[in-house]
Parts: sequence; structure tokens; C-alpha cells
Amino acid sequence: MESGSSQVLAAAAGGSGLLLRQLFDADTGTFTYLLADVSSGAGVLIDAVFEQHHRDLALIQELGIDLVACLDTHAHADHVTGSWLMHQATGSAIGLARNARAANVNRPLEHGDRVSFGVRHLEVRATPGHTDCCLTYVLDDRSMAFTGDALLIRGCGRCDFQQGDATTLYRSITEQILTLPDLCLLYPGHDYTGRSVSSVAEERAYNARLGGKANERDFVGFMQNMKLPHPHRIAQALPANLRSGRPDGATESAPAWAPLQRSFAGLPELSPEWVAEHRSALTLLDVRSREEFDGPDGRIPGSLLIPLPELEQHRHELPTETPVVVVCHSGSRSALATQQLQRLGLERVANLRGGLQRWSDEGYPMEGERAP
Repeated sequence: MESGSSQVLAAAAGGSGLLLRQLFDADTGTFTYLLADVSSGAGVLIDAVFEQHHRDLALIQELGIDLVACLDTHAHADHVTGSWLMHQATGSAIGLARNARAANVNRPLEHGDRVSFGVRHLEVRATPGHTDCCLTYVLDDRSMAFTGDALLIRGCGRCDFQQGDATTLYRSITEQILTLPDLCLLYPGHDYTGRSVSSVAEERAYNARLGGKANERDFVGFMQNMKLPHPHRIAQALPANLRSGRPDGATESAPAWAPLQRSFAGLPELSPEWVAEHRSALTLLDVRSREEFDGPDGRIPGSLLIPLPELEQHRHELPTETPVVVVCHSGSRSALATQQLQRLGLERVANLRGGLQRWSDEGYPMEGERAP
């Protein structure tokens, strides 16, 4: 890992040796977790969502994380996993319970296995009952656990499909999760009311289904009388997840006109290297002021000037036959201009990552006062 990336990762981790990011998919109420060992830059992703692939990949790239594995807690029925897409993008292993028997899994997991990332590791615990292939991932120092759908905050996963069984789930939770230290933080696979984290002590005391003095008989009676509708995406999600999220009969391909990268903010970007190699086939749009364009910072030869405040008014001046790469000093104003052009219906448009500052620093041609 490069020193700049290492510094960013260390800062993102708040000075600790472990980075944890909790990400959320509002459409399905799904949490995705990114963990990384700061010392090595190695990391793992837990319960990735197919539709959030570009967001997750952008964060991993921006923080300079070497993704070792993309793990799922089970074969989901409510969303499609992003594991295969992440494997294609980063080469990360695809981890899922062996007994799920899913295609494309190259890291089949069983109870007692370890998934290492740098000097840290996750302990794999089998916690069936919601499905027969549920796993909980416990951090090496037992300070946190990722419970998937087995144990939710003040609740748990349903037991009425995918080989679910209430008795089995009760024993999984009480023997494999609630036996962890009281202070162990529990991170669930879902929540629908804004709750993000709990603890072993809390769930042992307050979980409405098995906390307090509730016993196995109470739990089973509760679960057998829930009468929930089936997840509305089950027909799509289950077959896809048994392929580890690989699209049926298709592969994920890059956009036709350029190898776009998405920032964590969702912005399409291109590297200076690619833009320099393809400059003749692009329109380079500079959105700085006229004074900056003619000033000491210089400009990219052949670039078109339309200052940002005038962009909407002069949109018609942009050629329609070539893609547009938007440029400013640092990439900030050009990011806003890229978003404006997208809203105006321009499809082949991207921001120059790092702006003219990075373009110049990497030695690409400049003209004007800054030119050598």
C-alpha cells in the first residue's frame, strides 16, 4: 500500500488499527460492512449488495484497501449479493457457507474457519435456523460480531423458509452469539427503523423474542405464529445468490466509451492517464473563469472554456459527437459541472480526477503560463 493511501486509511480508522465502515442500502434495509487492517491495508467486505457495487468499490479504492474477501452471512432472499461483481473488480475471494452449494464460491466456509486480513481475522461460526447456511463472523478479539439475519436488533431472522427452523435458530443464537462477552458489539444484516448496532448484554436482556427470562418454548411459540409474507424479491434473489450474484448469462462490462470510475460520492471520473491517451477523441471542457483559463495555472491544450456559471446557458456549444471530460483546478467545480450536464441529459460525460493540479503534477501537456 502506498504511503498516501496508508495515511488516508489510518485517518479514516480514527487512529486505531482497525477500520470499520457500516454502509446501508435503503431499498432493502441491508447493512454492508467494510473492515480493514490499517497496518497492511488488507480488508474484507460483508454482505455486499449488487446495486451498491459502484459505491462500495469506490470506497475501497479511495481508501487504498486491498480487498481479500467478499463474504456473505447466508444466501439472501431479499437482495442480490455483490460478491461476484467485487471479485471481478478486485480479485477478492467469494466466501459463503459450504453447505449453501452456490456456484462461483472460491472460499467455502465452515464452522471454526478463519478469514484473515492482514494481522486480523474473523472467526466463522455456523448459526443456522433462519436458513441452514447462516454464518456469524466474530472479530478475533471478540469485540464485535456480524450476525447477518440470525440475530437482529431486538429481533431475529424468520424461520419459515429456506430450511429455517426455530429450535435450531434459538440454539444458534444462545450458544454461538449470546455466549460472547457482554461488551461485544453486534452488527446485524438488516434494520428497518434506524437502529445500527447492539451488544450481547442488550440482546440478552431486551430482545423481545429470546431475551430476559424467555426460554426455548417461548421463542419457538413466537416464531411459529408470525405469519409473515414471503420476501417480494425472493424469486429473483435466491437464484442469483446461488450464482454468488453473477448475472445470468451475462458479465458486468465497463461503459462502452471509457473505463469510468465512480467516486464514493457517485461521480463518474476518468484518470489523467486515460484522458491523455485519448485526448483527440474527447472534448475537454474547462469550467474555470476566463481569468483562470488565461492565468498562471495554464490550461490543457485544445480545451474548450465555458465558465461554470454560464454552463447551462451555453450547453449548446458542446459538440454532440464526442464525450465530454470536465476540468477545473482541483476537480471540485468540474464535479458540480459534471452533475449539471448529467441532469441536462448528457450521457457521455465524466470528471477529470484530481483536476488540472493532478494533470500537471503527472507531467501531461499544459499551455499558458504554467507550461514548461
